[in-house]
Amino acid sequence: MMTRFARHALPAAIAGISTLALASTSLSAVAAQTITVGHTTSDNSHYSAGVDAFAAKLDELSDGEFVVAEHPSGALGGERAMIEGLQIGTIDMVVSSTGPLGNFVPETYVLDLPFLFKDYDQARCVLDGEVGQALLDKIDQHDLVGLAWSENGFRHLTNSLRDVKTPEDAAGLKIRTMENEMHMAAFRELDVHPTPMAFPELFTALQQGTVDGQENPISVILTGNLWEVQDHLSLTGHVYSPAIMLASPVLWDGLSDEEKGWFREAAHAGAEATRAMVSRLETEGVAELKEKGMTVVEDIDKSAFQEAVEPSYKVYTDEYGSEMLDRIRHSDC
Repeated sequence: MMTRFARHALPAAIAGISTLALASTSLSAVAAQTITVGHTTSDNSHYSAGVDAFAAKLDELSDGEFVVAEHPSGALGGERAMIEGLQIGTIDMVVSSTGPLGNFVPETYVLDLPFLFKDYDQARCVLDGEVGQALLDKIDQHDLVGLAWSENGFRHLTNSLRDVKTPEDAAGLKIRTMENEMHMAAFRELDVHPTPMAFPELFTALQQGTVDGQENPISVILTGNLWEVQDHLSLTGHVYSPAIMLASPVLWDGLSDEEKGWFREAAHAGAEATRAMVSRLETEGVAELKEKGMTVVEDIDKSAFQEAVEPSYKVYTDEYGSEMLDRIRHSDC
């Protein structure tokens, strides 16, 4: 959908503006470059709030030179497909979780390790600092342009069968995961059956019982209406899930240095708006999910979960080494 920042000549004509003014408005509309932005969450989600803020700041900085066309709810495909679209230039920008990003930029897999960050302050500090910039630089080496680290939040487990307080309670569940080998490795350590699936397919899969449950931040569980098809929420907080604003190198190479600066500044404004909504939903969302009928398990044995999934770190370090992991663990955050 086009954001409110798109410029249209028709209302001006209706208002009786002079022919000269109408011609000027029409020329501005023609001159404006439309930027296609895709994501998989709904148009009332934290991602959409970020896109709105990005569009507003880009409109302000460029004086209307760029118009943002948002395509929410997986209208352009799942996250992996959209990232592939960025690489070949069929999509201009994508807001994505890091779930499928490791398939393109293996260095980012480090962010998907379980219980890596203790809280939001630490996670945001790391991503906004040297480590986050180093990972953005790595992304730029893989036919993608990383603009800013955004956010999903800490991921929690839901299912339709039973309360989950301990790793033993989770054993045997068939859980939808992202297409991410780190996440799948961690769940295998819990004797859970990980089932990778694109997010647009998730609601129907839960509705039909193809999978028993899924794991996502409160923001996604709430705005994705997953409470309609899931009865039990366990606040495991097992993985901090960043999001990222990515641009196509095809788009990027056509921008001037000044325009690139506009996009980066607008992307940071979008990320801040997304984080603000995640923070609000993390505080208010659990109560709302309870009101909607979900049973919420808050007394989770986190130390048992952390111990159970610790062997999955070896999947990462054996393949990619421990340098980036050590930088995160020894950061000043």
